[in-house]
Amino acid sequence: MLFSLARPALFLLDGEDAHRLTIAGLRLMPASSPPRPDPVLAMRVAGLDFPTPVGLAPGFDKNAEAPHAMFGFGFGFVEIGTVTPLPQAGNPRPRLFRLAEDKAVINRMGFNNDGAEAVVARLKAGQGRKGIIGVNIGANKESADRIADYAVMTRTMAPLARYLTVNISSPNTPGLRALQDAAALSALLDAVIEARGSHGCPVFLKLAPDLEAADIDDITRIAIDKRLDALIVSNTTISRPALRSRHAGEAGGLSGAPLRDLAQQRLKDFRQASGGAIPLIGVGGIASAEDAYARIRAGASLVQLYSALVYEGPGLAARINRGLKALLQRDGFASLAEAVGTG
Repeated sequence: MLFSLARPALFLLDGEDAHRLTIAGLRLMPASSPPRPDPVLAMRVAGLDFPTPVGLAPGFDKNAEAPHAMFGFGFGFVEIGTVTPLPQAGNPRPRLFRLAEDKAVINRMGFNNDGAEAVVARLKAGQGRKGIIGVNIGANKESADRIADYAVMTRTMAPLARYLTVNISSPNTPGLRALQDAAALSALLDAVIEARGSHGCPVFLKLAPDLEAADIDDITRIAIDKRLDALIVSNTTISRPALRSRHAGEAGGLSGAPLRDLAQQRLKDFRQASGGAIPLIGVGGIASAEDAYARIRAGASLVQLYSALVYEGPGLAARINRGLKALLQRDGFASLAEAVGTG
């Protein structure tokens, strides 16, 4: 109800200004504990016990300013970032656009963040609090050696993160997606795994939805060979389905409702390519319990969302948790784990 009242005022602001105002408000809230584990919804992935399968995708809290506040809204885990070794201003504004008619967002943020040193300080300040916080890592735009950047970020963040996500799928850093090519990806993951050392921090890989069948097969093979802990499918898309908003032609990555079908199909593709040999995390266009359930039946062990919060409000994660439980019980599943990949 409060979100319904506040939304018109927030939508009068530029999208990025509204987001900064939201983060500022969350910083004033007390830290929350994650939801109590529900035996129906709890999932174990990569050796981690997730109390619910619904996570907050990166991009919302890039700089670890208020991750623990989000647990109070029903999120089972929170992923911060993308964080780069050095602070980075990102692309010129405006760079974030609401496509309200399409329940979508286009962004070309460009990995704007406070840099590793500032984020490390905030994560250390929050140590000891409960909850799974993952760190999404990237490379600086002007880096002469992007693989070295990922190695630096791994060494820096592995002691503090519950898991790391290697993000090579943003469309807003020129050339970054080339690291999804087989040879480059193999070299990158070797560097990350070596940099992780003995910490044992799980490593996830975040992928673009704009991949060809051969890319999917190569990536899956490499991920299994390197013993990655999960694949996150998917990031924003550079494709443009039919859109109604006046912002439809803006450059950047498209997220929200128009991404749903493409992200769902890519998840199915990776499930087929892997045969269930590696856990999958479904992202893209998830805005309801039905959307999340479809992703789980297609092979996702966990899901993440962000853009839908713009239109559905902060209570969305809790509503999805309740709806998922009802859907599982309706279909005779005693637990979410039983439903994974059954669609």
